Amino acid sequence: MHKIAIMGDLDSITGFSSLGLDTFAESSSSNPALVLHQLIDSGYAVIFVTEHLAEKLQDEIRKVADRMVPVIVPIPGIAGNKGMGMKAISEAVEKAVGSDILADT
Repeated sequence: MHKIAIMGDLDSITGFSSLGLDTFAESSSSNPALVLHQLIDSGYAVIFVTEHLAEKLQDEIRKVADRMVPVIVPIPGIAGNKGMGMKAISEAVEKAVGSDILADT
């Protein structure tokens, strides 16, 4: 079974541990880029990142975007939805299929 993690502020990610996800809370003393790379090196297949944190980690996420594993998915946190998750999924589908399947024709 593949490992799944979630990174973000404590209030946004706490409930995910009950679903079996490994949670990694952002704190003022942590280095989120280092945590992300540790998760990648530890063999996580899917890493969810709250949109607020994903904005800070954009450069690091881009570095691994072409890899098959892990899939890094931005999700809304308690700060609200910025649309990053849907944009990332749309771009991934477009890359896989070769066209934007959601575009108006």
